[in-house]
Amino acid sequence: MGTPLALLAALAAAASMHVQAQEQLIGGRVEGLLEFARERHPEFAALRADVESAATRIEPAAALPDPVLRAELRDVTNEGLDASPNLLPPRIGGARYTYSQTLPWAGKRDLRRDVAATAVDEARARLRSGWMELATRIKTTYATHHVHSISLRHLRESVDLMRRVAEIARARYAGGLGGQQDVLRAQTEIVAMETDLAMLEGDSAQASARIRALIGRPDNVKLRPPENLRVLPPAAKLELKALEDRVRANSPLLAAEDARIAGAEKGRELAALNGYPDVTLGVSPTQVRNRVAQWELMFEINIPLQQDRRSAERREAELRLETARLRRQDALNQSLAAVAEALAGLQVAQRLEGLVTSSLLPQAELNLNAALAAYENGRGEFAMVLDAERQLRRARIDLVKARGDQQIRLAEIEKVLGEEL
Repeated sequence: MGTPLALLAALAAAASMHVQAQEQLIGGRVEGLLEFARERHPEFAALRADVESAATRIEPAAALPDPVLRAELRDVTNEGLDASPNLLPPRIGGARYTYSQTLPWAGKRDLRRDVAATAVDEARARLRSGWMELATRIKTTYATHHVHSISLRHLRESVDLMRRVAEIARARYAGGLGGQQDVLRAQTEIVAMETDLAMLEGDSAQASARIRALIGRPDNVKLRPPENLRVLPPAAKLELKALEDRVRANSPLLAAEDARIAGAEKGRELAALNGYPDVTLGVSPTQVRNRVAQWELMFEINIPLQQDRRSAERREAELRLETARLRRQDALNQSLAAVAEALAGLQVAQRLEGLVTSSLLPQAELNLNAALAAYENGRGEFAMVLDAERQLRRARIDLVKARGDQQIRLAEIEKVLGEEL
């Protein structure tokens, strides 16, 4: 009995190793998440399909209308002839066949093609905008997850430190050098830290779940913990004037509005041409018995008498163009404001990081070391150690949040620009 059980256990272990071997490990850096999402995310794939769908409508938009084939049967009752009614052309009085083709006024087909082409440009701009929206959500969630990860590490270090302080407090109390209140306060602080630790672990797990959703909830994929944040671009690229110029040149939102304006302009030209008639040409052979007796040519033109309708169409096209231009101006204003706001937030976070790293954090570390040494040697109070530890913990949290906020602000700027900095 032992041999079959051992064999089953070996097979199960081999199957588990095979599954783990097939499991893909991604993450660690945000660039890997972005690359994976670009290839696999269904929302981005849908936007690409929209572009392809719009491209397929260009040529049909300029196609000629379908030709018309008409057959007229004459004297199907064979009146005056010694024959019964019939529907076969050789056995009736005659048949006339008409083949006609409508030809739009010169320029209409080209304008219809141009209107369809602007729809493709708009779809491409929406593709870029959709990708930057998705990429921004990935970047900001990754930055938040990174903040959680570093904060967890610092908080665990604080818990270990406070446990060490609690041991010192108990030793002092046992030796008659300190009160029981120090021991109780240390235990209370540890419990409070462990509560914060549990809440932070929950936030980290939620951020990890959001990242998995943002990359398309793939199967057989395991996420690495966040490792490093992106390096910020040089200061020259973060000047407001340079960013505003890049917004005007590269913004996918503005590109979509420009495509709408171009489409509205072509639509206005097409509405003007709709006041001109279309022409229909046709050829008609007439069959008598088993031969073609004569040929006829046909010329037909529609008369554009409904000028009220055409005037309304031209007015509608003018209003559509005006609306597109106004929306483009509003989009530009909103984009410039968003860049300025995100840049201001980025600069504030950079200044905060500089203050914490250059002054607040070193002073907090020195203060804690001094308070801890004094308390161990019986020359300090527990309250001094507790205050110093809290100051250090707050400084570390401020530093981590400042760095995470810089990444979030950078992602917001890149979203408006439509490109990486």
